[in-house]
Amino acid sequence: MKHTLSILLQNEAGALARVAGLFAARHVNIDTLNVAPTHDPAMSHLTVVLHGSDETLQQIVRQIRKLVDVIGVRSLSLHHDAGYFAGLAAREYTHDYADDRLAV
Repeated sequence: MKHTLSILLQNEAGALARVAGLFAARHVNIDTLNVAPTHDPAMSHLTVVLHGSDETLQQIVRQIRKLVDVIGVRSLSLHHDAGYFAGLAAREYTHDYADDRLAV
């Protein structure tokens, strides 16, 4: 089953390597890895897509939460991701940016 993890971690040298090493130690392949800065330069947002069982995912999430550099972890379900991205694709912006709404 495909899983997506959203991880907020401290923007320090070696933080990404420790998270990626955890996947390698559990023999879990990462399908997609994306790291982006946040509004706070001391933090980074990491998005990971992987294949594995629900039990494997639960074990990975528990282990990631134990890492010192990790601030938070959230598992996003596949159907939630599809709805989120479909909503972004359908978003209409009016001239008044305060009035942005989904056109579904």
